[in-house]
Amino acid sequence: MTIRRILAAATAIATLAVASPAFADAITLDSGDVGQSFTLNFDGVSDGQTIDGLTATTTLTLTGITGTSYNFNYSVTNTTSDPVDSRISSFGFNTSPNATGASSTGTFGNAVIGGQAPNPFKDVDVCFTAGDSNSCSGSGGLLDGQTGSGTLSLSFSTAPSSLTLSDFFVRYQSITGAGNVTSAVGGGTITSTSTGGTSGGTPVPEPGMLGLLGLGLIGLAFATRRRTPSLRMGAMPLPA
Repeated sequence: MTIRRILAAATAIATLAVASPAFADAITLDSGDVGQSFTLNFDGVSDGQTIDGLTATTTLTLTGITGTSYNFNYSVTNTTSDPVDSRISSFGFNTSPNATGASSTGTFGNAVIGGQAPNPFKDVDVCFTAGDSNSCSGSGGLLDGQTGSGTLSLSFSTAPSSLTLSDFFVRYQSITGAGNVTSAVGGGTITSTSTGGTSGGTPVPEPGMLGLLGLGLIGLAFATRRRTPSLRMGAMPLPA
């Protein structure tokens, strides 16, 4: 590969890293990952602006695969801090392949297939709400410092060999202390995984990792460029 091509590839990767939103994180699970947990941290955004203090965490654990269904335990914590207060009314994500059915128990006991979430998520494959709603919102949920848990199940038309979850989000409502903002959405970033199964899944690299890869390629290009002249000089005979 020529230096020009290396630099072009590095530039493309670095551009992708800058353009990729935080909620692009994904994880792929299969039968070898039963028992695996992964934890996500969420920010809070309204009209493209991040709301300081508006945060949450979620942990999902794959508990089993039965026929055409993937089954999970979930735990959601509202970690919003002063001066902001909020209520988490739902959480959700996209699935590949698309889920044809879903059910849930516990704090977020209402499952919605093909619901609506605020920008930038809009149409989502599945969400779980604390109230009876088809728009990924609800009348109940978690106030600051509260944790809710339960189980959820995703079903498919045929048994998938693996399942990819992506575009994780939480919905904040009843917000106070953030000016005129009363509702917002948070995008999730995978922060850790616990490999209880026989494989660790395949988390998609975070945008920051793509940026480091791009910088590494740039460094490789310059190192190659500087090394080439020294090799040529080494081939010259020493003076008598």
